[in-house]
Amino acid sequence: MSEAITPVSWPRPYWQPGEEEAVLQFYVFGKFEPELLIPSPRYGSPGLPAGVEIQRFQNAVLRQWEGYPLNGALGGLIREDTPEAYEQARIAPEVLVVRGVLKDGASLDYLRDTLGVLAGMLDVGGTAVLDPQVLTLFDAAHWRRHYLVKGGAPPRHHVLILRSGEEAADRSWIHTRGMRKFGRPDLSLRHVPDRDLDRAGVLCEKLVELLSLGAQFSAGQQLEVDGLPDGLVAQPGGSLDDPEFNNTHVEFLWPE
Repeated sequence: MSEAITPVSWPRPYWQPGEEEAVLQFYVFGKFEPELLIPSPRYGSPGLPAGVEIQRFQNAVLRQWEGYPLNGALGGLIREDTPEAYEQARIAPEVLVVRGVLKDGASLDYLRDTLGVLAGMLDVGGTAVLDPQVLTLFDAAHWRRHYLVKGGAPPRHHVLILRSGEEAADRSWIHTRGMRKFGRPDLSLRHVPDRDLDRAGVLCEKLVELLSLGAQFSAGQQLEVDGLPDGLVAQPGGSLDDPEFNNTHVEFLWPE
């Protein structure tokens, strides 16, 4: 067995206190021993943080649940995107559901600890990890490559950045999913012209990092952007029930 790694704190240098809550939810498919011994210390994790719990299900039983994630629209999406991982998850005898709600805080240690537990689960029988907040199912090897990065995976790895067309032929909507892991709103950049898509994509990644590391945007706050003389203006809104985000969001309207 690998030796335990001393946990290293994941600070949030831009943290501003607020009322937000971080939401974590993962499904780990596989076959596990009756006594579940998770070697999370080898990944620098002392175990799940307070407020996050594990529930263990037979896959056949969980499949009867109306919200079973391998069914419905999400199931169709991941079956198309990752068919081999989908099949591994479908035939797995068991599912470990990891979920919890945590108060916003000045570090991301809760995420470090939870990821260490997920990594440990893959060492003791897990074959696939579903992160429904980013609509993605990972096989074990892909998950390890994506998240077991020295010093911690960058915030961008925890969030999905999407581009959708708008009514105007040369305009796009750049938006995110997954920022609830950080207790922060998702991002919405509207009316982005084709000529500025690369600029908007880079900006979105920078904003993901700022927010995940604790920053907040207030209504009407000006954002300076290279190449945009008047910058952008933050417009917080939405609700946790918004199906486009499953979260609140901050919107920025790209200038004409």
